[in-house]
Parts: sequence; structure tokens; C-alpha cells
Amino acid sequence: MKKADSLKALLLASVPALKADPAKLALFVDKGKVSSVRSNTLAFQLSYTATIWIEAYGGDLDGLFVPILAWIAQNQPELIDRPDGEPFTFESELLDSDTADISIEIELTERVLIERRDDGKLRTRHLDDAAIADVFAGAEQTRLWRAVLDDQVANHNPMPA
Repeated sequence: MKKADSLKALLLASVPALKADPAKLALFVDKGKVSSVRSNTLAFQLSYTATIWIEAYGGDLDGLFVPILAWIAQNQPELIDRPDGEPFTFESELLDSDTADISIEIELTERVLIERRDDGKLRTRHLDDAAIADVFAGAEQTRLWRAVLDDQVANHNPMPA
């Protein structure tokens, strides 16, 4: 599941507490299902809950939630505009005054296209989701979420390719 791998890589690269101790982060895929797109094609869609588990997190929740929101806007943009206004849910168990175990759940989908290569063999290709364009006053098509992701890179938190 490419989106789950991408989200985990971003968190490890952009959240200082996780970058310093990657063992505190686990990502699970729950409630997964495969849906066929049409009866006359092998294309399909994966739907699953990505459950992020962070153990003994002592950082600022904003420093965790902002990269996740930026990732969602880029990779699963329809979650940003959900009618309930809730792109993800979380739970926390306070361990002491400075740390907590945190669980975050995000409903993800991945569309997968089956293509025939030039040599006749089949391959799969995961399709990108269209991203939301945020516009600021005085700027044309400036993308807030891309800026957040770019800022992670600029601050020596490179995102894996």
C-alpha cells in the first residue's frame, strides 16, 4: 500500500521526535478491502484504515497533525472537504505530564490500474489523487499544503522519493 508507506515516510522525516526515535512509530492497515472498478477490467480500488500508533510521544500535537493534514491534502484530498469536516480521528492515552501514546486513524483509498507493457506483460500502476489548490489573496494558485511539505524539506527534513 503505497499511501501508507508514503505517510509513514513523511512522519519519520518531518516529526523531530519520530526522526530521533523511529521505533516509536508503527503504522497498521486495518479493515482493508478490494473493490472492482468495472466488470470488464482488472482495475481495482483498495480501501483501508491507516492506523498510526505513536508510543510515548512528547512533542507538540500541532507538529504531528500539520504534516498529516498536508499529506492528506496532497494524497487523499477529498478527506479535507468531508461534510463532517473531520479528515482523521485520534485517541490519546496520557502517560504522564509530558508524554502520551497516540493513535490516529485515516480512511484511505488507492486506485490501481492494470496496464499492458510493450512486451505484453501486465503491470499495476497506482493512480494519484487530484490535490486541492488553495488560493491566497494576492497570489494565484498558491498551494498551502505543498508549501507545508516543501517547508519540511527546506528545514532539513527530506521526504523520501
